[in-house]
Amino acid sequence: MPRYEYRCRTCGDTFELSRPMAESSAPAACPSGHDDTVKLLSTVSVAGSASAPAPAPRTGGGGGGGCCGGGCCG
Repeated sequence: MPRYEYRCRTCGDTFELSRPMAESSAPAACPSGHDDTVKLLSTVSVAGSASAPAPAPRTGGGGGGGCCGGGCCG
């Protein structure tokens, strides 16, 4: 279930609530009981590692590349 972050306009506290996406815009009372709250725009944090895609092979003329860096292999 997604977590949404809210800020209370009365006391300034920031708090989070787990609720279904369908209820993300529903009013949320702060832990102190105030009803004047606003939902904050949150960023998504994803843990883990991602590998970069391998570079595309070079095609066509114009030297460079290969096992010798473009020189003659013999």
